[in-house]
Amino acid sequence: MKVKVLHLITKLEMGGAQGNTVYTFNSLDKNRFEPLLAYGPGGMISPEKKSGSKIYEMKNLVREISPLKDLAAFFEIFFLLRKEKPEIIHTHSSKAGIIGRFAALAAGTKVIIHTYHGFGFHERQSFIVRSFYILIEKIAALFCDCLIFVSMANMKRAAALKIGNPERYRLIRSGVKISKLKEMQKDKTALRSLPIKNTPVTAVSLGNLKPQKNPGDFLLLASKVTAAKNDISFLYIGGGERLEEMRTLSKLKGLQDSCFFMGWTENPHAYLSGCEIFVLTSLWEGLPRSLVEAMAIGLVPVCYETDGVCDIIKSGVNGFLVKQGDVGSAAEKILELASNPSLFEKMRQAVCNTDLSEFDIDEMVKRQETLYSQILGGNL
Repeated sequence: MKVKVLHLITKLEMGGAQGNTVYTFNSLDKNRFEPLLAYGPGGMISPEKKSGSKIYEMKNLVREISPLKDLAAFFEIFFLLRKEKPEIIHTHSSKAGIIGRFAALAAGTKVIIHTYHGFGFHERQSFIVRSFYILIEKIAALFCDCLIFVSMANMKRAAALKIGNPERYRLIRSGVKISKLKEMQKDKTALRSLPIKNTPVTAVSLGNLKPQKNPGDFLLLASKVTAAKNDISFLYIGGGERLEEMRTLSKLKGLQDSCFFMGWTENPHAYLSGCEIFVLTSLWEGLPRSLVEAMAIGLVPVCYETDGVCDIIKSGVNGFLVKQGDVGSAAEKILELASNPSLFEKMRQAVCNTDLSEFDIDEMVKRQETLYSQILGGNL
């Protein structure tokens, strides 16, 4: 008989965790597994509704803390689990991970797995709030058969905080289509269609415009760099709650010709292929898939030294890492790359030579399939 696996995620917005979850749902070996997908409302990704596929919207599963909705979401998930009786529930994202794991325990689901695509707690929260979230994660981890991490940094932090049993930790990278991206040629066609200056160097970022991604520092960085050198432009690919705010701020700073917030696009790689430098100002992360995509295409990264970002960038070799909030140092690195073609080319070659094979998205699915079989066979 096929193994029934339910993937549960808070919201199908544009993002690495969401994209990987949907890809796994669509790509699991149908001869061995029967995948199901459940998610909260309001996202932008529409999972492919193939014949026979089972997709459920959990109407009360929302990201915001809401005691009534959270309780209702618990029962939605509980009754779905009792109805479908999956052998495995695999949760993703913080809210779905907490409620889903408790619901799975109550429903008697045989195997419970959670993937940390990053943590729901971080240093910018108050001590009380952060401590509460860590406590809840510790409790939910007690009845997990496996905890998956996308970055070594997150795995080490979980061990330090005593979240779960390290013997049940597994590292499975967030995946992208590495071979397809490496085959992309330098092409500025899409980039030149945008309302920003035609410059020799374009620095780009990709992600949701939400506090985690810290777009305010991206804009401040653009302001500092363009004030020192006017032949560099900045592009932010991604939408979200702060899109219009960032567009307005860009105009108020007089950067409308050199810094553009374009929103979401169906083909971000067409724009990435026309850029030279990838920027990430995130305050907390798992390991951002956008960074892997940019490096696969050949962009040189200048990023905040945040969580899993440090797994892949060796500062001064295949990119630059700067401390969070140090916009001045990030600006210096971008100016250095833009003003020193030999340094840029040396780093670009190092980026192209970086081994990204463990980030292949089909390898990610295969490793999950192997993990499922090992757990069900009692061989974890």
